[in-house]
Amino acid sequence: MNRGERRKAALIQPDMRVDGVWEIDLDELSRRGITGIIVDIDNTIAPWGAYDISAPAAEWLAKAKNRGFGVCLLTNNYRSRANWFARALGLPAVSGWVKPWRWGYRRAMHILGTHPGSTAMVGDQLFTDILGAKRLGIHAILVSPLSDRELSHTRLKRRLERFLLGRRDDS
Repeated sequence: MNRGERRKAALIQPDMRVDGVWEIDLDELSRRGITGIIVDIDNTIAPWGAYDISAPAAEWLAKAKNRGFGVCLLTNNYRSRANWFARALGLPAVSGWVKPWRWGYRRAMHILGTHPGSTAMVGDQLFTDILGAKRLGIHAILVSPLSDRELSHTRLKRRLERFLLGRRDDS
């Protein structure tokens, strides 16, 4: 693999992998100089399509806010859905077709008052959440999806994700 191929492959490799947001060590983020956290909604803090925030995720988000981290939601979902979660959690949100495009992450960082080196992105998908973050040099954290329920094209991408992450597809 040449240097260009290695660089492209690195764009979809997360800096950290955890089962859920509640496993992310806020002390470790702080040691890394992270002051702002961008968080995906669907299958990251709530099951896909549901208006049911995971209790451990809600507790972790509250803890992050109380510790002084800026937190912003970033979702490809509709504004009305994003706004519901923003109101429920007391967080700002950037919504629409924003990932993996750089402008969505830049908008979230502008809201947080951070830059790539002081920002972490937390999400469940390599080709949206992680790719977008890595393209800007944002610390990228991949969580396991909260639910198996998701769009059909996302299910197809999951197979490729498992291959790229070195996991066998047992389904």
